[in-house]
Amino acid sequence: MTIIYDLSKVPADVVAQIYASPKFTKWFSEFPSKLLNIDNPKTVKGQKYGVRTAVLYLSPASSSGVNLCAMAVEAACIDACLNTAGRGAMSSVQMSRLRKTLFMLQYWAEFLQMLNDEIATHAKYCLRHDYKCAVRLNGTTDIRWELKMWNIMVDFHSRYDVQFYDYTKIPNRLVPDTSIYDLTFSYSGVEKYQRHVDTARAMGMRLAVVFRYRTQIPKTFLGMDVVDGDDSDLRFLEPQGVVSALYAKGKAVHDTSGFVVG
Repeated sequence: MTIIYDLSKVPADVVAQIYASPKFTKWFSEFPSKLLNIDNPKTVKGQKYGVRTAVLYLSPASSSGVNLCAMAVEAACIDACLNTAGRGAMSSVQMSRLRKTLFMLQYWAEFLQMLNDEIATHAKYCLRHDYKCAVRLNGTTDIRWELKMWNIMVDFHSRYDVQFYDYTKIPNRLVPDTSIYDLTFSYSGVEKYQRHVDTARAMGMRLAVVFRYRTQIPKTFLGMDVVDGDDSDLRFLEPQGVVSALYAKGKAVHDTSGFVVG
């Protein structure tokens, strides 16, 4: 089997693991069979509200050798990343996300076609089963998708009423139409990151804040009303200008960087 991806920027220990495992060697010798995940425990909660969400999970920060989370260092969220929560801590899941990431970075045309086809399949399923269709392209990254595929988003919204949404740590992302692509600003209490928090608040953005334990979640935070963000992942149903409260999972429970509150 021949590896079809350029691994030169991937950390050496990960490359060694790929070559040492026949399973992973095979994986990296072919394209992924699918990109989107629909059975995530968090997004499944949205189905009780009539929304079915598909999520794209890629390798966060610089774990692929290319930084896909511009604010990861400044916000100190790398160690506490959702990428380590749940099944994300398993090496097979990490490798799957890495392959999808390299597929996107090195085979963009093929990646975009596959993504387009999967969103269409998801949207048609939602239409047949009377679900609102939602898509999150940054399950574990912070890519400016509005710069990469805005026309595609507009087309899916027009044809199938698809709602795209994401969390972001970049406060100055100017999305042409938030009814098509809704963004929630992801808070971090790290001191050097506060200028970005201030910008997001000044813009009236919705803030997602991670608290260490559910019992610590207050009724207000930074002078903003707090709503339960763990009831579902459907941030776009919440008003702007509120705090959507989450509680820490995975390694984030032990985070002391300031990213997690409490």
